[in-house]
This record gives sequence, C-alpha cells and structure tokens, in this order.
Amino acid sequence: MSYEYLKFGKEEKDFIAKIEEISGQNIYSCYQCGKCSAGCVFSDKMDRTVSQLIHLIQIGQKEKVLKSNTHWVCSSCLTCSVRCPRDIDVAALMEAVREYCLREDYEKIIISEISKEALDKLPNIALVSNFRKKTG
Repeated sequence: MSYEYLKFGKEEKDFIAKIEEISGQNIYSCYQCGKCSAGCVFSDKMDRTVSQLIHLIQIGQKEKVLKSNTHWVCSSCLTCSVRCPRDIDVAALMEAVREYCLREDYEKIIISEISKEALDKLPNIALVSNFRKKTG
C-alpha cells in the first residue's frame, strides 16, 4: 500500500518498511485506540506508551523510536496483541524495533552501567528479556 500523501523522505519510508518487514505487520492498521497501552502491565516503566511508540513509527520518527525505552521494557507477554481490535501483533512490532536496533547496532545497553536504583525498579522479566535479546 502506498502512503505517498504523507510526504515521507526515503529514510522515513525505509524505516517504516523495515519495521513492517521484520514484524510482518501493517503499521497503518493501528488507529490508536490505546488498548495496547491500557493493558500493558509495564507501561508505568516506559517513557512512551506502546500506542505512542506505534504512532512514532507510523510517522517515521526513527530517532525518537530508537531512543525510547518502550520496546526494551516490553516483556512480550502478548497482552497488547490479544487486546488489539485490529488483530495487530503489537508484541511483534516491539520485537521488530528491538531487532532493528540490534541490526543497526544502535545504543547497546551495557549491563554494568545500569544503576542499582534502576535495577531495583525495572521489572525482572523485562530485564531478562532485554539481556537475552541483546546478548544472543
């Protein structure tokens, strides 16, 4: 499907296309109902809600997406995917953003640099998921 009316540059189009390719999802199927964010048990640990991150992908804001912690905090519990009225696999989108970061070698997390306070506050499942994805 073409979204030429959005007037994206090549970099934005390539970013969106790559996220869609990796995830197998049509990012524009999301109409921002917010059910994914409302059901996320880790949303209070995220700097952006899941629906906000999806919107940033939709408008090609690569740098803002990659600098967000939302996709790293996501534990892939699938609550968002189950609740989506458009049958979008939201967890697959979060995984696609993580995979994109890894492929681009974008701002790797150095485990030893995570503060004790942050380690105490972050959900264990999110940390384990992150470490598994970033060290494998």
